Amino acid sequence: MTVPLALMVLALLAAGLAPRVLTRSSWPDREPVLALWAWQCLVGAVLLCCGLAMALSGAAAFAVVRSHVFAGAPDGVVRVYTSSAYAPWAGALCLLLACGGAWTGAMLLREIKDARTRRRKRRAELRERVPRLPGEPAASSERLVVLEEERPDAWWLPGATPQLVITTAALRRLKGRQLDAVLEHEQGHARARHDWLLHCSSALATGFSRVPVFASFRDQVHRLVELAADDAASRRCGRLTIALALVELNEGRGVFGPCSTPVAMVPQRVHRLLTPAPRLPVSRRVRMTAVASFVPVVPLLVAFVPGLSALR
Repeated sequence: MTVPLALMVLALLAAGLAPRVLTRSSWPDREPVLALWAWQCLVGAVLLCCGLAMALSGAAAFAVVRSHVFAGAPDGVVRVYTSSAYAPWAGALCLLLACGGAWTGAMLLREIKDARTRRRKRRAELRERVPRLPGEPAASSERLVVLEEERPDAWWLPGATPQLVITTAALRRLKGRQLDAVLEHEQGHARARHDWLLHCSSALATGFSRVPVFASFRDQVHRLVELAADDAASRRCGRLTIALALVELNEGRGVFGPCSTPVAMVPQRVHRLLTPAPRLPVSRRVRMTAVASFVPVVPLLVAFVPGLSALR
């Protein structure tokens, strides 16, 4: 039972300390893709700790679980992970973590269902609002949809047939390569499948609203995916071009000035594009990627090292 407790302590430390370090650091704004990877590795490590603790505590408390978890394992290995003295506590911990796992699955399923409902609704609205000439195919089959709208906007609608939707007001306001920059920004979201990352982070934050690491994960993912898409567009069209495009699209929404809306981070994105900080050196990026990738390995070491030691 010592190993499940160690895993839970490790999960609490990772969930409590690592988000503070990441949110207070300045490098994520310079390397948003690397920061997204670090957050995914952190959350994956926390979830892995809980999953391994559930399996090992269940094996210590219930014979049927033990027969599956340690199928074919030597008796010495089984004795390392199981002890009758801890069986009552092990059973309670296993059931608690199993309920948490079931709740997580339910939240993910609900998020997927809600996302599909929203997507079907928006596609239905597009079918009604997009003008089509006689003989033209339905809008749902087009990858680029021009929407008659007085408000400048552009967004990527994910799904089996992804669509890029842009309004006529945006076409009128965007000049030169600004349109290319906006299209590249939205395509950057699609290529990186940011919609799946957003769904997962929202599901975890909704299901466990009082767990700070999941709330921070959701907030940072929503911010970092925009920065990553801005960088993807700036590499092809230039930082000034995408910054001007953001200004043109959002100028009439109240995001600039002293009374800017609290949910908009467009001014910060524009400032970041106009005053870019240098990227981290390649060697440091490689080291940080390796460190982040090693984080989910730590729970595996904690779980398997005692069993491997028993084989000696």
